[in-house]
Amino acid sequence: MRRVLKITLVSMTGAVLALNAAACGGKKSDSGDSGGDGKKSIKVGLAFDIGGRGDQSFNDSAAAGLDKVKKDLNVTTEEISAKPDEPDADKESRLRLLAGKGYKAIVGVGFAYTNAVVKVAKDFPNTKFLVVDADQCTVTGANVEGACFSEEQGSYLVGAAAALKSKTGTIGFIGGVNTPLIQKFEAGYVAGAKAAKPGIKVLPAKYLTQPPNFDGFKNPALGNEAAKGQLDAGADVIYHAAGGAGIGVIKTVGAAGKWAIGVDSDQYGQPAVSSVKDHILTSMVKRVDTSVFDFVKGVADGSFQAGIKKYDLSNDGVSYATSGGFVDDIKAKLDQYKADIVSGKIKVSTKPGA
Repeated sequence: MRRVLKITLVSMTGAVLALNAAACGGKKSDSGDSGGDGKKSIKVGLAFDIGGRGDQSFNDSAAAGLDKVKKDLNVTTEEISAKPDEPDADKESRLRLLAGKGYKAIVGVGFAYTNAVVKVAKDFPNTKFLVVDADQCTVTGANVEGACFSEEQGSYLVGAAAALKSKTGTIGFIGGVNTPLIQKFEAGYVAGAKAAKPGIKVLPAKYLTQPPNFDGFKNPALGNEAAKGQLDAGADVIYHAAGGAGIGVIKTVGAAGKWAIGVDSDQYGQPAVSSVKDHILTSMVKRVDTSVFDFVKGVADGSFQAGIKKYDLSNDGVSYATSGGFVDDIKAKLDQYKADIVSGKIKVSTKPGA
């Protein structure tokens, strides 16, 4: 469908409705309105995880999906960001606010939204909800979808790349917050590295913070210090799964002339790390953008299905980036590992040390 509205509703006040009415020639646009092409439009609400739009990693991948929604579908949108260390009640209130304002497709970005989404969805049966990174890959409710990613599979490929490109024979991993989700990145990375080069030394994983402290996903200074420690220990390739804090990892590793591996988005082209982009070996790309777009499209065209939707190597839900051409010489090997994972020949564990 052609885009008929060009505004993004970002205010949480009554001005939102006024702007919407003005954009529609005085007619408020909600799930039952039709645009100039006669097709119904829907209102999409998106609640970001800590860091929000602009983190140049996980949240920005969700934002890219929302941007594609606005470009390709007949929707209006509202974005709301989370606050550091907020209680679950705040997430619930945020979702209720969006549902109460008539948003018929609502996205909670991050596993921390799982309980709040499931609870709120019960009170708004005519609204569809998506949890990106559903906790433990589980959701309940006839109007709830959970996007679940095989991070360990994509991490296996960048782990293989790290081992094959390392000159010191030592590589590192930095996780943002020590949760089962981030442990999946570590598990795949270590397994891929050891498969590609059995003698590789993988330094003990460094987690920036422990729950309930989630600064490890947003504080670049923490990433900077952790990267210095692993560089001092001999690592010449370091993979981060630390969201916004990972910007500190990439800058520090790049400044040292070593290889960094990005996460979630293809971080090679991101402004915050442009000065060191020639030291970003690859990124483990997690198609959060695709999950957001698929969900909204499903709500719009009536094909929405509740339950878990998996994104893995078989449907390009996870992958590795080739920007910069730094892995071109090993691409055939990486693609063979991918084929073996998709076929089931290689089973990638989700738990470190398994």
